[in-house]
Amino acid sequence: MNAASRPRFSCREFGFEPDDRWAKLPPEITWPEVAAVATDSRDRVYVFNRGKVPVLIFDPDGTLLASWGQGLFARPHGLTIGPDNAVYCTDDQGHVVSKFTSDGHLLWSLGTKDRPSDTGATSIDFRTITHAGPPFHYPTNLAVSPEGELYISDGYGNARVHKFAADGRLLFSWGEPGTGPGQFRVPHGITVDRDGTVFLADRENSRVQLFAPDGRYLSEWTDLARPSQVFIDRSGDVFVAELGFRAGMWPGTTLPYPDAPGGRLSVFDRTGRLRARWGGGEDPCAPGDFFAPHDVCVDSRGNVYVAEVVWSAGANRGQVAADCHSLQKFTLRRAQ
Repeated sequence: MNAASRPRFSCREFGFEPDDRWAKLPPEITWPEVAAVATDSRDRVYVFNRGKVPVLIFDPDGTLLASWGQGLFARPHGLTIGPDNAVYCTDDQGHVVSKFTSDGHLLWSLGTKDRPSDTGATSIDFRTITHAGPPFHYPTNLAVSPEGELYISDGYGNARVHKFAADGRLLFSWGEPGTGPGQFRVPHGITVDRDGTVFLADRENSRVQLFAPDGRYLSEWTDLARPSQVFIDRSGDVFVAELGFRAGMWPGTTLPYPDAPGGRLSVFDRTGRLRARWGGGEDPCAPGDFFAPHDVCVDSRGNVYVAEVVWSAGANRGQVAADCHSLQKFTLRRAQ
């Protein structure tokens, strides 16, 4: 199966009820878009957004509990909650990755703020990269291994994965610009399964690459349309948020084929077999459909959250309404 196969299913056919107005925001807090979403051990939902208050924490029912992060980030991008409920924030335009307590106390930062590494890149456009470099040049996301090691995808201005010890020591890096095994064109999302296998959303190559903990290439999945992030739930199912080909296209690029899909969510088993898929961007602002999926997570009850970068992917150019949903909750109604 390849990316051209896109059954037009509704999330309800897979037992999920969509809610695109789930988060109850007070009038004084707004967001133009949501870059990332994650849940902690109590199923509290952390929303990393590009408004004035970057980190918002909600109860599962959508009630706002706390907020923090004002003035700390150049542009929020990735968010990961560790097993100890530590909060890892990736600031792509700040070129840093930081670890916080759940209430926003800074523990450490990796990288030098506002100083990108040398990769030859002249902008956030990955096509300007001339060579791979050290951390970081527009880093994108972070994953925590079962052993507590950190893998960071890097990113728009680099073509690398960096592996760090839990204390922030750089262990090694791998990857380079290109389309072959172990090469990347926007390594955008990353996660690690219980066996230590690294799943890397190689977005502009429309694939997920799988690696051993030592960076050795294992395999790849290609039934994808510009994957942005990968999340593995407790049962081992692999959820992939796909940006698709109708939002966030780079200047001068065109659709790979006439019926190329828009944003969607796909669910695979551990072997890469497609189990569920919905969205596709036919009605991108309708509940259950998508314009620009950027992140996905699943809580302990099997409920799914999808964040979308609606504004920067096209609402700022009039492709969709500015109030198109940037965060949806899909409540699991029955066992799949």
